[in-house]
Amino acid sequence: MNSTTAAPQLVVVTGLSGAGRRTASHTLEDLGWYVVDNLPPSLVPTLAENLRDSGASRVCVVVDVRSRELFDQLPTAFTQLRELGWRVTVMFLEATDDVIVTRQESNRRPLPLQGGGRLVDGIVRERRLLADLRANADIVVDTTRLSARQLAQRVANHFGDEVTDNLRVAIITFGYKTGVPVDADIVFDVRFLPNPYWVPELRPKTGLSPEVSDYVLGQDSAAEFQEAMANVIDTVAPGYLREGKRQVTVAIGCTGGKHRSTAMGEELARRLRERGLSVSVLHRDLGKE
Repeated sequence: MNSTTAAPQLVVVTGLSGAGRRTASHTLEDLGWYVVDNLPPSLVPTLAENLRDSGASRVCVVVDVRSRELFDQLPTAFTQLRELGWRVTVMFLEATDDVIVTRQESNRRPLPLQGGGRLVDGIVRERRLLADLRANADIVVDTTRLSARQLAQRVANHFGDEVTDNLRVAIITFGYKTGVPVDADIVFDVRFLPNPYWVPELRPKTGLSPEVSDYVLGQDSAAEFQEAMANVIDTVAPGYLREGKRQVTVAIGCTGGKHRSTAMGEELARRLRERGLSVSVLHRDLGKE
């Protein structure tokens, strides 16, 4: 392959049933990727090469526990693909047991490994079977608190652009009272800033409003902390790119995810865009009580 030609990309979308594989694969399809569902791993290299011969350079293969007896073939398939010049990325989707139960019950479908038992038994079997695949995944996304639209945004942020030399940054603001995003690479805590919640006229507003943003960013330490956050990302970016990681997820948290983290997240996004980075922002807990 010509060294000046960008390597073709193959994404393996896998993970727990009910964690969002269908949403992820549909998003990739909408972005122009060639998507194949439930293909035996041993056939993936042949399919990829046939597609490349026909002009396709971005391929997505969905793998789940329906191919469980063939999981031991995946490492060999990945090795073959890389030898053929493909850049392989594994995205693993997961969610908590109670959320998966709710999702499966709403669509009235049993899990592949459930058999005649309970849903939770099927989930346990899937987690056990997929443990090694999760441990070696390039990207792990917890969809517990993500809507289908939010998951689609995350997938698009990972794979929607052509490969560049710049790091893509996904900023997630959140409230500590509902938990730290498990898929965050870097977490910043802004609870040291004065809380607009205790200012009566600011309490009903959010960090997206000019009044709250001005209040938060006007604190003496806010600008200094903004610069520190941006510098951290500047510091880690070359290392991430050397390791083949082109997306970093930055989580910024305050107590409820409504005021301080939202304002600080928007300001960080603005600063990073000025530095030439591609940035997306998701305010996970905005609007929650």
